[in-house]
Amino acid sequence: MGLNPTPVLACGRPSQVRACHVVTSSFGGFFMVIAESAATLIGLLFVAVTVTKGRNNSGSVEIGEFRAAASLIAFTNALVVSLFGLVPGTNIGYPALTMGVIGVFFIGAGVKTTLAQPPSQQRRRHQFALILGLVAVFGFQVVYGLRLLDHPRGNGELSVIGYVLITSLLIGIGRAWEQVGNWDTGIVSSISRMFRRANPHVDQ
Repeated sequence: MGLNPTPVLACGRPSQVRACHVVTSSFGGFFMVIAESAATLIGLLFVAVTVTKGRNNSGSVEIGEFRAAASLIAFTNALVVSLFGLVPGTNIGYPALTMGVIGVFFIGAGVKTTLAQPPSQQRRRHQFALILGLVAVFGFQVVYGLRLLDHPRGNGELSVIGYVLITSLLIGIGRAWEQVGNWDTGIVSSISRMFRRANPHVDQ
C-alpha cells in the first residue's frame, strides 16, 4: 500500500530502458535532411542512368556497372539509415550495422570484379580509390553500429554515423557526376584536367 507503482515507460519495462533510444531533436533534424537529400539524389541518378545508357568510359561493362551501382548503394545507405533514425524508439545501430554489412559484401563483389578484368582494362588506381572510400564508409558504419547497440544513447557514436552518412552522399555524388559527365574518375579528374589545361607545360 505504501509502495509507489512502477512507472510505465513508453518503450518498455524499466529493464529495457538501455535498449530504448529516441534520437534527439538535433539529430532528428539532421537525419531528415540526409533522407531528403538522398531521396532526391537517387531520383536524379535514375534519370542520369537512363540518359547515359549504353555509354561506358570505364574500359569494361562489369567495371562500369560496379561504379554506377556504387553511387546507388551510397545514396541508398544514407537514405535507409536516416529514415530508420527518424522512427521513434529505434536504435539506429541496427540499420547502420545492417547496411554496413551489405556494403561490405558489395565491396567484396567489386574487388572480385576488378581482379577478374585484364590489367589493361582495370584502371586499378581509380577503381581501388573508390573501393577504399567504400571500405572507410561501411567499415566505420559497422564498427559504430555495433557500438550503438551497446550504448544507444551515445552522442559520440551518433555523430560518427552522421559523418559516415555525409561521406556516403559525397561518394555517391562523385560517382553520379562520373555517370553524367562520362569522366573517368569524376570531380577530382575534372579539376585535375582543368589545371592541366591551364598549364600546358605540366605534361612536358
